[in-house]
Amino acid sequence: MKKLSILPHVAVTTALAFAGSVAQGDEVKGNAAAGNAKVWLCIGCHSIPGYRADYPMTYKVPMLGGQNAAYISSALAAYKNGERKHPTMRSIAASLSDQDMADLGEYYAAQTASSPNNPLK
Repeated sequence: MKKLSILPHVAVTTALAFAGSVAQGDEVKGNAAAGNAKVWLCIGCHSIPGYRADYPMTYKVPMLGGQNAAYISSALAAYKNGERKHPTMRSIAASLSDQDMADLGEYYAAQTASSPNNPLK
């Protein structure tokens, strides 16, 4: 019968626990007020009711007020890393930091579907 060493199992468990705590420590917290200063990137399309973008195909552009903050942030990250393919959104998202995405998510989550999506009015 072979003796199994517990040392490799302890090392792997410790490494996984440390990696999990680092990932949680890096979580970005969004700020709606900070998002208000960054929303100018979005209002050109997302503040026009019924707007449709037509490059490279016709897309119905959604109004974002009241949307879940985490959803907006993750959607922007998906555009940035290429999981979502719209070329305009991808180029805009490429310029955003994780903090910017979280701030924009919180800004739109603080709105309602009927609130003005254009803070510059």
